[in-house]
Amino acid sequence: MKVNGYATQTATDKLTPFSFERRTPRPDDVVIDILYCGVCHSDIHTARNEWGGTMYPCVPGHEIVGRVSQVGDNVSQHKAGDMVGVGCLVDSCRTCSACNEGLEQYCEKGWTGTYNGVDKIGGTEFKQTLGGYSNFITVDQRYVLRLPENLNPAAAAPLLCAGITAYSPLKHWKVGQGQKVGIIGLGGLGHMGIKFAHAMGAMVVMITTSPDKGKDAQRLGADEILISKDKSAMKAAMSSFDFLFNTIPVGHDTEPYMKLLKRDSTMVLVGSVEPLTKVNGVDFIFQRRNMAGSLIGGLPETQEMLDFCSEHAIECDIELIDIKDINTAYDRTVSGDVKYRFVIDMATL
Repeated sequence: MKVNGYATQTATDKLTPFSFERRTPRPDDVVIDILYCGVCHSDIHTARNEWGGTMYPCVPGHEIVGRVSQVGDNVSQHKAGDMVGVGCLVDSCRTCSACNEGLEQYCEKGWTGTYNGVDKIGGTEFKQTLGGYSNFITVDQRYVLRLPENLNPAAAAPLLCAGITAYSPLKHWKVGQGQKVGIIGLGGLGHMGIKFAHAMGAMVVMITTSPDKGKDAQRLGADEILISKDKSAMKAAMSSFDFLFNTIPVGHDTEPYMKLLKRDSTMVLVGSVEPLTKVNGVDFIFQRRNMAGSLIGGLPETQEMLDFCSEHAIECDIELIDIKDINTAYDRTVSGDVKYRFVIDMATL
């Protein structure tokens, strides 16, 4: 099945039009005409081989929303015409303890990414999976999500990565009414963290280095703003937070933030996939504080998140672009010039 999309051929190439083959649908497969695909910073890291291990050609895209065009004979969860989504993974072992608990993102044998994953199913000319910067995709029904009808499909696309990355730790650590929650960093992940924590009933504090971001954070649902460069304000806020959601995307000193936590409270890292520059054991030991990490979510939790968004009218703040502008969007994402997520209108392909 011939597909049209955009790919990069090397770490230094621009994304350009590219045609390739997807597998012939199997009995458990769902074929999806892609309407929108979000642009995640992970797409950029992978396309430019900044994390290493990129297989070329690389067709990025793992925030996919589209309409089902065809289903295999065994498919019972979806039918032609349904609006659906596909997130960061399209396969896993399905037998380990994580998969059995609906935590496919922690598959003990390694899950298959929607792009740049080793294609264990085959049926294409390449060994790697090719993602959502394309006009359609074929995915096993287990990894396809139902999109609630009242969500704007374009604004829902980034929920499949940015959304679930924020929702999963907030839900796991039981954020809710009566808690003081800090969201560190206002970008694609941070803006969703604010929206979710607010909808869960927490008192939300935006923690940022930039006073200019305060007004927008309040529009998104933040109750207060804490400027992390203001030493007196940070000192006054010590030991007052029940939970911290840390989206800082680079290595950094965790000490100023850990001091904000109450005894037995937790800061969760979701942004920094590189070594932290400083971690002080004193901050953990004397107040029994915790620091943890969180990835995306499994399929059940991601569906739960979409339904939560439907109930609370939560969508991503996006800028819709034509696919011909994807290279400019990459540069603007790197420079922080987007509020808060680019989404490709695939009708422009």
